[in-house]
Amino acid sequence: MQKERSIISPLLSGVFCQCGSDPGGGGGTAVSEPHQHCSDAHASSAEFGSGSCGGALCGAGTEQEHRLKVLFQVLDVNKDGGICVNDLTIGLKKLGVHRTENELRKILKAGDKDLDGQLDFDEFVHYLRDHEKKLRLVFKSLDKKNDGHIDSQEIMQSLRDLGVNISEQQAEKILKSMDKNGTMTIDWNEWRDYHLLHPADNIPEIILYWKHSTIFDVGESLTVPDEFTAEEKQTGMWWRHLVAGGGAGAVSRTCTAPLDRLKVLMQVHGSRSSNMCIVGGFTQMIHEGGVRSLWRGNGINVVKIAPETAIKFMAYEQIKRLIGTDQETLGILERFVAGSLAGAIAQSSIYPMEVLKTRLALRKTGQYSGIADCAKRIFQKEGFRAFYKGYVPNILGIIPYAGIDLAVYETLKNSWLQNYATDSVNPGMFVLLACGTASSTCGQLASYPLALVRTRMQAQATLEGAPQMSMSGLFRQIVRTEGVAGLYRGLAPNFMKVIPSVSISYVVYENLKMTLGVQSR
Repeated sequence: MQKERSIISPLLSGVFCQCGSDPGGGGGTAVSEPHQHCSDAHASSAEFGSGSCGGALCGAGTEQEHRLKVLFQVLDVNKDGGICVNDLTIGLKKLGVHRTENELRKILKAGDKDLDGQLDFDEFVHYLRDHEKKLRLVFKSLDKKNDGHIDSQEIMQSLRDLGVNISEQQAEKILKSMDKNGTMTIDWNEWRDYHLLHPADNIPEIILYWKHSTIFDVGESLTVPDEFTAEEKQTGMWWRHLVAGGGAGAVSRTCTAPLDRLKVLMQVHGSRSSNMCIVGGFTQMIHEGGVRSLWRGNGINVVKIAPETAIKFMAYEQIKRLIGTDQETLGILERFVAGSLAGAIAQSSIYPMEVLKTRLALRKTGQYSGIADCAKRIFQKEGFRAFYKGYVPNILGIIPYAGIDLAVYETLKNSWLQNYATDSVNPGMFVLLACGTASSTCGQLASYPLALVRTRMQAQATLEGAPQMSMSGLFRQIVRTEGVAGLYRGLAPNFMKVIPSVSISYVVYENLKMTLGVQSR
């Protein structure tokens, strides 16, 4: 005996196309006649029949618009022209759909463009169109046989491709939650009906493909930590990812160290009267200390990768628990808060290494015999507080960096899904690299003035006759004497190292992953 379908299915069957062109190649069947139910839903659902619009959400024509309006009216319980969380709760219950309050708030947040706390008709239609396209892409990705149906083996294979292994019993449990007709397969209609009024970030395949990984090292320490699935934590894959990422970062930082040292020199010594250029800077470094001097400060820059990564990862996991979420994947706001706090904790722990890196990069030939000698001399001459010079602008820099990095990445991701995704939600490594590089570069650009002031504060004691200025004092002096452009000295070599850093990180990371036996995500 087949299970009775929820009223949401025939209701939405009139809103979406039922022309027979399933995303997976067929198999979906139209539901032309709704079940008869009492209450408000009876009159509404009776107005829906089967439509034909070419495989997308119907949005053209008087009849389709009327159907959308009827669905909107069913959900707009208090008839004020807007759907709020309370409306969704009551309206969806009428349609036989039950969602948690947290899920409903996410739906509202995803569609509420004018931030008035509710969805008007235009916002409602836009949300449905955007969400259905994402659902269609995921369905195509899961439908390995291209027969218009998803079975348990296809679910297992798709998750295995993403590095998540589940048993056949678990796959069948997932199927049963969506299967309305007892066939143990899911067609397009069942998939869409189940997921349509779930929040977009509950679609796991999109999330897993688009993880904003931190393996692509651009030499900055302010990135939000990566996230790992429960499977990766249980199998130990998480630490292999971190080790491979750390190794990739060490190689890429070493390869681009000359550009990084040039950036520090330009930040500290560049001015209107002494305008250091890239060629002149390299010539000056080689003339003063030979070719090896191009790598001054690189040793401590590589050494600090391990403790910083470990502390940031552990802090991020603990903060996720404190936030009170048991979700493997956080929303963008939660990621921003947790990532910024984790970054602040990690930076506070290893900040003396940042000061040592700057001092070693600026040193003259023979000034220090090594890292330990540099630390000893700073402590003897300036005291312990010297190891935290520039700490405030460094911590403040986390906020614009992490915020803009995440926001730009999310925007680029949604833009790609909206405009270029056709058969799969998997963007491919090139798109991921491009999006990650672009978002990180925007984050650096936003936080660069704070990074420059931090570096100058770290280096103040090395400049003879220079006054020991505060963060605000340095900002004012730079703007007064050098203009706003002075806050961006050294930006050229900083951006010059982004592409080689990311490229080298990727190649080394992929090779280390194979060596460590890490499954690709």
